[in-house]
Amino acid sequence: QVQLVESGGGLVQAGGSLRLSCAASGRTFSSYAMGWFRQAPGKEREGVSCISATNVGPYYADSVKGRFTISRDKNTMYLQMTSLKPEDTAVYYCAAVRSWGDSYYINPDDYDYWGQGTQVTVSS
Repeated sequence: QVQLVESGGGLVQAGGSLRLSCAASGRTFSSYAMGWFRQAPGKEREGVSCISATNVGPYYADSVKGRFTISRDKNTMYLQMTSLKPEDTAVYYCAAVRSWGDSYYINPDDYDYWGQGTQVTVSS
């Protein structure tokens, strides 16, 4: 069982930066594909960035390309967010799925483990 805990959300002005962290308890991330997702009020959960267990990829949504960077080490995954915009406001979730290959997964339905979410609010 993998337990994921996000941190690093908060309130920031447009143009600012935040770094989200997703820590795993119970085991390392080495055999898991990982992803960051977000959900704004009244909208569906959308994939922000994903990476394979072997660090192949990563995938970025068009809306965040050039502004967000995903990274991971043994026990923690990160999402560095720069040049934040009000439309980035959402609850951000990290997710994991057991995987041994180079595949990364954009569809949230492919993931088995989820964190509780962390709120990111970008003011204009």
